[in-house]
Amino acid sequence: MLGLSYFGRDRLRLAGQRVTLRIPATGDYEEWASLRRRSRDFLEKWEPRWASDELERASWRLRVRRYRDEYARGTGIPFLIVLNESGSIAGGISVGNIRRGVAQSGQIGYWMGEPYAGRGLMGEAVGLLAQYCFGPLRLHRLEAACIPGNRRSIRVLEKAGFTREGLLRSYLRINGDWQDHYLYALLAGEYHDQGSRGAAVDS
Repeated sequence: MLGLSYFGRDRLRLAGQRVTLRIPATGDYEEWASLRRRSRDFLEKWEPRWASDELERASWRLRVRRYRDEYARGTGIPFLIVLNESGSIAGGISVGNIRRGVAQSGQIGYWMGEPYAGRGLMGEAVGLLAQYCFGPLRLHRLEAACIPGNRRSIRVLEKAGFTREGLLRSYLRINGDWQDHYLYALLAGEYHDQGSRGAAVDS
């Protein structure tokens, strides 16, 4: 993955004005679990049904191991969204299902803890991720799917320049029910035409 490692001093970081995206580590468990627990009612209606051990330490270890494996294979890169001012974890964002060859595409997903929602932080995080995906990662296309009723997510994607391409019927099972999703996409050429968002990529 571009000469970077999942662990160690050369671990990938994407730095913006208010937030930095960084790779999750095993030691992030307590803060991550606390934020997710406090935000459960806020998040559950937009996510797959939480497992009974969703917030347990053992599950977090397995999650980090899966992140590391996806990173090593080049199929996905997870990030925590961290506030520059305090260093607190505010949410998470990732690019997954990375396909090379004739596709050169990836899918993004994200979540924001309830205390930090509505501050424009996710918009900055999406911009940082897009800059990395269309820069060093050299992808051609980014996709995102969101439930039609998720107005916050729709605003984030549209402000970031994503175009709604259609409706995916009964696309994902969210909180126990199969849900339709809007498909959004952003192309590398469209992103570069918009101009740089002024974010910095550090390793």
